[in-house]
Amino acid sequence: MDFKNFKYQLIGRLLLLGVTIFVFANLFYIDSYTFSKLLVLILISIEGYYLYHFLEKSNREVISFLQSIKWDDFSHTYPDRKDGSSLDALYTEFNSVIKKFREIRAEKEASYQYLKTIVQHVGIGIITFDPDGEIQIINTTAKQLLGIKHLKNVRQLKVVNDELIQTLWSLKTGGRDLLKISRKDEDEVQLAVYAIELSLRGKEFKLISLQNIQSELEEKEMEAWQNLIRVLTHEIMNSVTPISSLARTVESEMEEWLGNGQDINQIDNEQISDFHMAVHTIHRRSESLIKFVSDFRNMTRITLPNISKVCVREMIEHVLTLLRQDIQDCNVELNLDVPEELCIEIDEQQIEQVLINIVKNAIQALEENEEENKTKMLWIKTVIRPEGGASIIVKDNGTGIEEEALKKIFIPFFTTKKSGSGIGLSLSKQIMRNHKGSIAVKSVLNEGTEFTLKFSTNSLT
Repeated sequence: MDFKNFKYQLIGRLLLLGVTIFVFANLFYIDSYTFSKLLVLILISIEGYYLYHFLEKSNREVISFLQSIKWDDFSHTYPDRKDGSSLDALYTEFNSVIKKFREIRAEKEASYQYLKTIVQHVGIGIITFDPDGEIQIINTTAKQLLGIKHLKNVRQLKVVNDELIQTLWSLKTGGRDLLKISRKDEDEVQLAVYAIELSLRGKEFKLISLQNIQSELEEKEMEAWQNLIRVLTHEIMNSVTPISSLARTVESEMEEWLGNGQDINQIDNEQISDFHMAVHTIHRRSESLIKFVSDFRNMTRITLPNISKVCVREMIEHVLTLLRQDIQDCNVELNLDVPEELCIEIDEQQIEQVLINIVKNAIQALEENEEENKTKMLWIKTVIRPEGGASIIVKDNGTGIEEEALKKIFIPFFTTKKSGSGIGLSLSKQIMRNHKGSIAVKSVLNEGTEFTLKFSTNSLT
């Protein structure tokens, strides 16, 4: 805006008005006609009106411009008269600002359309809705996953799955859940649901992401079955092969005797000893096979945890008391770092079984450590995680576990020990999963192994 021009015009108008008023005042001190006084008064009124109109017009233009910005209306333009007046300069500046706002809005709209296109084509379903359930954004993938064409409110998902609606309402920031839904004329879909709560311009929103993990689950399930079948086949063949071989040997011997054609066959002690060894082996391998099948059956019979408030230190001390003899025989130095006041809600018997498994594995790993003059150490400690929940950590400085074995350590019946069923850690993983927790392991060869039992935030008391 040309403020100088505006200032000069304002000063000129004020001076002219002042001079006219001065003349009008002098008319009362000289002998003048009433018509002259009236004429000057009319002149003063006209000058005052034009001064007011001059100021008011600029104000109206500024107010109109500000309202355009307020309501995002940049369609209006101001005339470019090019007469060199202050109003013309004001219009020029207004047009320049409006042009800049148009460019910003166009850029903003382009960015919005770009992001909208990305959201619509991303491979993960995305839904955002307000506290009333009104949908703001739902992309193509989400519609395909839910088997719907249109969605205005999350309550309309009742036709898809009632549990899905409850999950969408109840999930908080960082929350996640797994849901299985059935779509019309299609197979079941396993959805991983994640939630984030957002605040935009003082209004709360919830962002939900949906991902179909059905294929991943099927692949993992198939891989698990293949690994299980591989282990089952190995164990069963280890028992059945010697049974079949020995039975065939005994059968051949008896066929030879029967071929003599005599009612009584002479059998010496050496043959009797061989038969006894064969029958004993058949009996022992049969019992081993029965135990293997029994262990496999027990894996499917883990009861749901009976939750109660448990003092962690007392529970661990009880486990160490049960294994005291093994610890002493192995000359293990124990380091226990567990606060007495820490309590969690768990099934004490089941978690004790998990700890017994892990501690026994650690002791056996320390026994296998052949390094001389190396102190055999076993650390047991608890940690309160920053994100919530508690962890029990069991660490040793034993032989460690090879990377390939580490990947299969929780597979049922997989074991690296000469004498072991391979179900201890599998059972432990199922128990922790039933507790809404997890079990993790990391190991370095010849340095040691660390097991971590993570309990959910709800377990802390």
